[in-house]
Amino acid sequence: MNQELSMSANQLVAALQKPASEFTKADIISYIKENDIRMVNFMYPAADGRLKTLNFVINDAAYLDAILTCGERVDGSSLFSFIEAGSSDLYVVPRFSTAFIDPFAETTTLSMLCSYFNKDGELLESSPEYTLRKACQAFTDVTGMEFQAMGELEYYVISEDDELFPATDQRGYHESAPYAKFNDFRTDCMLHIAQAGGQIKYGHSEVGNFTLDGKIYEQNEIEFLPVRADHAADQLMIAKWVIRNLAYQYGYDITFAPKITTGKAGSGLHIHMRIMKDGQNQMLKDGVLSETARKAIAGMMELAPSITAFGNTNPTSYFRLVPHQEAPTNICWGDRNRSVLVRVPLGWSAKTDMCMLANPLEAPSHYDTTQKQTVEMRSPDGSADLYQLIAGLAVACRHGFEMENALDIAEKTYVNVNIHKKENEDKLKQLAQLPDSCAASADCLEKQRASFEQYGVFSPAMIDGIISKLRSYNDKTLRSDIQNNPDAMLALVKKYFHCG
Repeated sequence: MNQELSMSANQLVAALQKPASEFTKADIISYIKENDIRMVNFMYPAADGRLKTLNFVINDAAYLDAILTCGERVDGSSLFSFIEAGSSDLYVVPRFSTAFIDPFAETTTLSMLCSYFNKDGELLESSPEYTLRKACQAFTDVTGMEFQAMGELEYYVISEDDELFPATDQRGYHESAPYAKFNDFRTDCMLHIAQAGGQIKYGHSEVGNFTLDGKIYEQNEIEFLPVRADHAADQLMIAKWVIRNLAYQYGYDITFAPKITTGKAGSGLHIHMRIMKDGQNQMLKDGVLSETARKAIAGMMELAPSITAFGNTNPTSYFRLVPHQEAPTNICWGDRNRSVLVRVPLGWSAKTDMCMLANPLEAPSHYDTTQKQTVEMRSPDGSADLYQLIAGLAVACRHGFEMENALDIAEKTYVNVNIHKKENEDKLKQLAQLPDSCAASADCLEKQRASFEQYGVFSPAMIDGIISKLRSYNDKTLRSDIQNNPDAMLALVKKYFHCG
C-alpha cells in the first residue's frame, strides 16, 4: 500500500493506488463495479465558460464499455457560437485521468471531463481545452521545457447580514471567525475540490467585505498548487462548479465577477507560472531570477495587451483594471510589488532554515525551496475562459524565447518602486498601458493574433470569434460614461453577475 497515494483526497487515487494520470479504462470499469456505481456523468466546458453535463445510467457492462470507449454525440451549435446548426454534431469522449465521484449527486455517480472531437474523429481545433494542449506542446517544442500553472480563485460569498461581529470594511485579508463569516463554507469547498482531484495550496478570506441592501458580501480565495498547465485549467473549472453547487446547498449566492461596486475590492484570477525541466524548476539560478524566467516575463510584457482578450472578457472587467488601485493597468513587472502586471512573489530564496529558527529543536531540513518560485500574472479575472487564458499565457511565455531582445525588454519593463507615487511619475510615463475596454482588447488581439495562431495553437476561427464577441459589447467609452453613476454600474454588475 502506497501511503502517499492512500492519503489522496481523490477516492479513486486512494482506491486504485495509482496517480490519476495513469488511470485506464479498465481502472474506471473496475472501480465502478467494485463500488456499485450506477451513474456516469460526462462534463465539458462550453463557450460560456460553464461545465455542461450529460448523464448516463449504467445498463450493463457492454453499455458501460461502449460509452467509455466511444463517447457520445452532442449539439455543438448549442455549445459554441462558431459551430453552425447545419453541421453541429460533435463527439465528447471522456478523459479517464479526470474521474471523480460527484459529491452532489443523490445516486453515487462517477464524473469525468471530456474532450471534443469533430465528425472525422479528430480533436476539435477550436475547442478551448485542445487549444491549451496545443499551446503547451508548442511551448515544449520550442523550449524543451514544460509549462506549469496554478490559479488564485477569488470570489464573493453573499448572504443575509446577521450584524454580529461585523468585519472591518476592506480589511478582510486572512480574517478569522467570527469576523469572517464563511470560513467553514470555504473549507468545505476545499475538501470537495480536493476529492475531485484539485491540488489545493491553501484558502483564506480576502480583502473585500461590505454590506449592500441588507446583504453581506465577503471575498474569499482558494489557491492551487502548480501542475501541468492543462491540468491547472481542468482543476479551476471543476473548482468553480463545486463552489457554485455547494453555495446552492448552503443557500448562499456566489459571484466570480471582477467588480461588484465602486470603492470595494474586485475579484481577480491571478495565474502563477513556472517552467520545469527534468523535474526541476527553472525560475531561479544561483538564488536569483533566471534568464529563463526573464525571457518568459518579456514575452508576457510583449503580448500583455492581447492577453486581456482571454482573461478580461466582459465590460465589468475594466472597472477593476483602473489606475491607482491594486489591480494592474501598467505593463511592467517587479519583485513582491503588487502594483505591477507580473509579480515575482517571495520564493524562499534566502539561505536561512526558517523552520529551524522558528523551532529550535528541529534539525536542519535541507528542503529544496527552489521548486516554489513562480511568477504571477495579475490582470485576469473570473470572466476568463480558463483554457484560452492559460493557453494565451503559454503562448506569451513561449514568445519570450523567440524574441531576440527578450532580456532587454525584461530590463526595460522592470519596476522596483511604487509607480503610483509622485516621485516615480517619469517611470510611469514610460510604461505601456493595458486596454481599458473589451473593444480595446479586441483591437490589441487583432494586431497580435499572429503570435497566438503560430504553430496552429489558436485557430483563426477562435480568434475571430473572440474579437467579434468583445466588440459586440460596444464599450469603448463605457467606463468613463458611467463612472459617476452607481445605479448604472450596479445594473451592469447584475447583468454579468454569474460570468465565467
